[in-house]
This record gives sequence, structure tokens and C-alpha cells, in this order.
Amino acid sequence: MSDKPTTIKEIAKLLDISVSTVSRALNDHSSIGLITKMRVKKMAKELNYEPNQRAIQFLQGKSHTIGVILPELAESFFSAAISGIEDIAYKRNYTVLLAQSHDDADREKLLIEKMKMQRVDGLLISVSKTTNTYEHFEAFKKSNIPIVFFDRIPPVKNIHFVASNLESGTFEAVNFLLKKGHRTIGMINGPTNLVASTERKNGYIKAMTSHRLKFDPSLMVNCDLTESGTIESMDNFLNHKRKPTAIVTFNDYVALFAIRYARSLNIQINKDIDFVSYANLPLINYMDFTPIASVEQFPYKQGKKAADILLDLINKPKSDSDAEPAYYNVVVESELIINKEK
Repeated sequence: MSDKPTTIKEIAKLLDISVSTVSRALNDHSSIGLITKMRVKKMAKELNYEPNQRAIQFLQGKSHTIGVILPELAESFFSAAISGIEDIAYKRNYTVLLAQSHDDADREKLLIEKMKMQRVDGLLISVSKTTNTYEHFEAFKKSNIPIVFFDRIPPVKNIHFVASNLESGTFEAVNFLLKKGHRTIGMINGPTNLVASTERKNGYIKAMTSHRLKFDPSLMVNCDLTESGTIESMDNFLNHKRKPTAIVTFNDYVALFAIRYARSLNIQINKDIDFVSYANLPLINYMDFTPIASVEQFPYKQGKKAADILLDLINKPKSDSDAEPAYYNVVVESELIINKEK
């Protein structure tokens, strides 16, 4: 017996009918009689026939696969986001092709090209922290392959995106610290090329000025989000003439680095310096000294919404295509979570 898969042609030959009749019968076409359908399906079952998915995809013009590029799957935030993406993809019969940029812009560009070669129907991406040019996304647009950005959004116009409201989240966080009596508040912000860094800065300034306090640029430092970068930022604050009594960190990982370094200098956490962070990840429950509050960004919800939008774009009828397309810009409201003292 041949190991080669059975084809529609072989079924047609054995039943002495046309290939098109076999194809229609297998797909329950209304033009084929019940007896013929039963004969075809019985023969297909006996021969262990399986549809040629590649051929079907070619005819449909779709692979039923979406690409997802994340900075780091090891981070709880992005693993929660991919869970949301996969849940939606599963419900809508799509497969997810996952890759990690490891926060490397060159790797991100290569992955974009590979996703295109794999003929994904669309792409979800959270850009790397080192990405500062965006031409590599144009190849997808030129091929009419939709892209939806989530969480880390590039500073370009006319894109689909889902993101957390970090400006309002930052306003809440800084306002919380101001109500606790802090007046010298430092911020360890992210790279300047990230929209999220700008939103954090805007929220910080808005909160300070709402309390009639002058914004001091020297109390905000941009960091590459590594442990060494965080330590450098902390040294900047600890040697500052206006030493902060509270520090807002870019995320929970940066908070972990900052708290660990402060403790090595015998600084009492949330006594000498209060910390507030972003993401509200599970890891903070296992820290000996946690930030007093964290801005929840709802990564699972972001992932679900981004996947829903992408699949809607992929399956949008051609007749609905507009000369001036509408862009989905979805903002998920953040929430300040106050952590219980240990």
C-alpha cells in the first residue's frame, strides 16, 4: 500500500465520476444528490482521505494563521496577553504563530519578514524597546496584510492599536503619592521612543501641576529597563539635591531591581522611599518588599481585544474596503491597585 495520501482524483477514478463532483460532494454542495454524496464520503473514509489544507488555503487566499511578535514571553505581562490572543484565535478557528524579538529591533525586522514569508493572514505585535524606525511594517501594509499593535505602540499615524491608558494610570499613581504627603517624587521612565514613556511623563506632569507643584525634569530619568540601567537611575536619585521620598517605576520588574538595590544600601522600603509601579504582575506577591501600589494594565484583555480586531480586519468583506480606511484605536482603562502591607 502506498504511503502517499489519497487524492480527489483517485476517488473520482474509483467511482467513475468527475473530480469536480467528488469535490462538491465532500463539501455538501446542494447540486450533488444524497446518494452520490454518501458514495463519495464512504469511499473517502475507506481510503483515509484527508483534505489538502494547503490547496484549500490557496483557493481561499488565506492560511488561517496569525503571527504574534512579543518582546519577551517569559514576562508575565506578555504571557497573559498571549493567553488572551490564543483564546480568541481558538474560538475563531485560527492558529497562532508566535515569535519573540527579545527587545532587539534587528531581530524584530527579521521576524516581520519571516512572518510575511509564512503567509500569515495578519500580525499582532508589541514593538521592542529598541525599535526607533518603522519602515519594516510597510511591507505588510503594501501586501494588504493587517497589523494590530498592542501595549507598546509605535509613534506613527494611521495604525490599528490596543493599549492601556497609561496617562490616566500615571495621574492616579502620582496623585496617590501626593495625597500621602510626598512632594519630591522621582520617576524611572522607559526609553524615549516608546509612546508609553510619553504617556507616563504626561500623566506625571498633569498630577504634579494639578497640585500646583512645578515639574522638575531632573526628577524623571529615562532607563533602558535593565537592572544596570535601573541601578544607574537609582544612583541619580540618591545623589540628587532633592532626594525623592517616592519613586514611580516603569514596571514591576524595574521596581524589583530598584527595591533590591535600595535594600543593599540599607534604605527602608516604603518608609524611607515609597515605590509605585505598573503592570500589577503576580511576581509582586512573592517579593519581600512590594511596591505600595501598581497600575493594572489588563494584558489578557488587551490581547483578546487586539486578536478580535485583527480577525475582523482579516475577514472584512472586500466590498467594505474604503478609500479612507477607519483605524481601530482602542484604549483599555488602567486601574491603580493598592497593595496590602506585609
